[in-house]
Amino acid sequence: MASRLTKVFGPIRAVDDLSFSVEPGTVTGFLGPNGAGKTTTLRMLLGLATPTSGTSTINGVPYARLPAPGRTVGAVLEATSFYPGRSARNHLRVFCAALEVPDARADQVLDLVGLTPAARYPVRGFSMGMRQRLALATAMLGDPRILILDEPANGLDPEGIAWLRALLRHFAGNEGRTVLISSHVLSEVEQTVDNVVIIAKGRLVHAGPLADLGRGTTGVIVRTPSPDLLSAALTPLGARVTVLTDGSATVEGATVEQVGHAAWEAHVELHELRVGSSSLEETFLRLTADPDAPAATPG
Repeated sequence: MASRLTKVFGPIRAVDDLSFSVEPGTVTGFLGPNGAGKTTTLRMLLGLATPTSGTSTINGVPYARLPAPGRTVGAVLEATSFYPGRSARNHLRVFCAALEVPDARADQVLDLVGLTPAARYPVRGFSMGMRQRLALATAMLGDPRILILDEPANGLDPEGIAWLRALLRHFAGNEGRTVLISSHVLSEVEQTVDNVVIIAKGRLVHAGPLADLGRGTTGVIVRTPSPDLLSAALTPLGARVTVLTDGSATVEGATVEQVGHAAWEAHVELHELRVGSSSLEETFLRLTADPDAPAATPG
């Protein structure tokens, strides 16, 4: 989908030699810190910005060359481009005419996104969450096989976020379609996506299945009323004990079996002993902490 994609604005290299692909039947999370180049990349994918170099394609061709782009790709880059005095239904009917689909499709997508009760009301009175739903309804008017969504959970309450997650999972997993979403809500991404593409300063730092992100283990977590004694017991192993603010401690340089055995030999009481694991947030921060490192090869 993106091959050596680069976008330069004067002295700013917003996107730098970026390559990745998005597979059908999956939800792919497009992640990166603020200013990483996510929105610029999405705009190039949708033909709204011209790459300085490289290519962006959908189904093998640039967006502008798709025979029926609105029926191939549904996109939401912002949820604010509505005429305030127009009702939700009439807003959608304008786009029905542009896409050459029947007006009845407007009511179908309103029902799909849960806005049927608000169909006759002007958009000016809509909350941010309702605007997000209407934007998604607009994107789905042409029954596209691909959805590209920029921060689709913004403004949604917890129930709305759960609804969105279920909708995207059904769209990809049950119907075999393709979903690419950018988001900064990492806890929600972790529950929604199959694959992730992570960028920093416009450069790729990771691409591949979420399960292969390498969150893995991060030492040993232990809780004891005698951390100093435990630290002394572990000194011969070269292990390091760090006491955390919640009263627990992390042990680096020793396995959970070694920590347990050393504590037993030293008669140190343990209240908790387990292998630690990093969250998506911790992994994300680690991967994006050094954006000047060489870019990764997409998986």
